[in-house]
Amino acid sequence: MKAIYLTEHGGIETLQYGDMPEPSVGPNEAKIRVRACALNRLDIFIRMGIKGTRMAFDQPHILGGDVAGDVVETGSEVLNVKVGDRVVVNPRLTCNQCQYCIAGETELCTRPGRMGQTSQGGYAEYVVAPSVNAVAIPDSLPYEEAASLPTVFMPAWNMLIRRAKLQAWETVLILSASSGVGTAAIQVAKNIIGARVIATTSSDKKVQMAKALGADEVINYSKEDITERVKELTTRRGVEVVVDHVGEEFWPAAYASLAPGGRYGICGVTTGYRSELQMGLLFIRAQTVFGVFMGQQEDLRQIVEMAGRGIIHGVISDTYPLQDAARAHRAMEEQGFFGKLILTID
Repeated sequence: MKAIYLTEHGGIETLQYGDMPEPSVGPNEAKIRVRACALNRLDIFIRMGIKGTRMAFDQPHILGGDVAGDVVETGSEVLNVKVGDRVVVNPRLTCNQCQYCIAGETELCTRPGRMGQTSQGGYAEYVVAPSVNAVAIPDSLPYEEAASLPTVFMPAWNMLIRRAKLQAWETVLILSASSGVGTAAIQVAKNIIGARVIATTSSDKKVQMAKALGADEVINYSKEDITERVKELTTRRGVEVVVDHVGEEFWPAAYASLAPGGRYGICGVTTGYRSELQMGLLFIRAQTVFGVFMGQQEDLRQIVEMAGRGIIHGVISDTYPLQDAARAHRAMEEQGFFGKLILTID
């Protein structure tokens, strides 16, 4: 099969296009003919071997976690999908054996993995995945849009609905509106919950795109101070919820924008891991800081349902044929896009 693979860490030049053996199917797995695979920032980290992603390369490694395609083979014990099903795959892999998995709290699995990182991924014509991770998609949902959903909508859904329990009368601050998680969080907050949305981004063009997605107010942080503008928009109170998937760079401004009793959710640290927290303010103001990593399989089913009905949608910036993965990686590094970058496989 054709695939994009790595044999070493490094720059874009380490992405190789060529032939790889087709994967074999285990008893509880499904083999999927990949039609679309979304890029994520993690792909860049793995390629470069940074942020805890270094690997030994005992064999060529295929990136890509967010996959949509057609089931072409199933293992002997698979019951939930069949050959011919159109599916999207939850890239979060769990052991299904630890106390959390047994209790149904798979997001807390003690031995987690991820497609494209701890197993071979979807930058290829075929991929295998645990069948329980596959969710059927309706004919109305294009493969490209389905592939754009899991890694961005699952943490946004988990953070806003499950953990923060954002309410319709509250205001949420969503950092980096142009990213995949940002575009997903705006839609979950506005289209599912009905809350007031304040978002941040880096250019006037992206401001208009974020507003078109449903953001009520958008702060261009290249021109405006985030904290001061949030205080102006909330009569000095601040926001009830913050969605942070960027980390260190924006933590001071975002945390200073949080209202008393507010909830601060973190699902990514792309700009850095470390920030200072004044713990006295945290308990005096009765605030909560929490983290989420993806979500539960049921969340993805609900997300697919909402996307199929047109209530939410994956925001796609550009698509690239598989062999142009290097060009897609370059576009991600340049950060001029709005939404998701997708590889397509004919």
